[in-house]
Amino acid sequence: MTPPLPRPVLHIVCGKIGAGKSTLMRQLAEAPATVLISEDVWLAALYPGEIHELPDYVRCAGRLKQAMADHVAGLLRAGVSVVLDFPANTVAGRRWMRGIFEAAGAAHRLHFLDVPDEVCRQRLRARNASGTHPFETTDEQFELISSHFAAPSPEEGFDVERHA
Repeated sequence: MTPPLPRPVLHIVCGKIGAGKSTLMRQLAEAPATVLISEDVWLAALYPGEIHELPDYVRCAGRLKQAMADHVAGLLRAGVSVVLDFPANTVAGRRWMRGIFEAAGAAHRLHFLDVPDEVCRQRLRARNASGTHPFETTDEQFELISSHFAAPSPEEGFDVERHA
């Protein structure tokens, strides 16, 4: 008799731009029976040249989330763990992700990257200079986007792993 597969996990990530979310998520995706789904990769492929400001991102990311929710839940139901490299940086964003793992009956882990703003800014500048990321972020955009950031609270009921 084949041993039962471990319960699939939806790995989600919370942290400001430049905190190291995508780097951590790529590492987590190296586990067996695990797939990485990156918002940045999908947005760059589906909306090339269309995302310049925060409203552009909100519009395009909203469409992508609508398309991805059932797909991610289906992967989880099929026994595949998913590393969802979409920012869980707001209560509403985390609520969307909760709906996915609850619909699939899967476990979850919220990885919270608690990194100082100045470290994030330094990493962003280096990333921008490298040209390896599909989007560049200015200091002004960092401030605007960070103003919407909400760290996870115990009341939300997530299984949180804090990374400093």
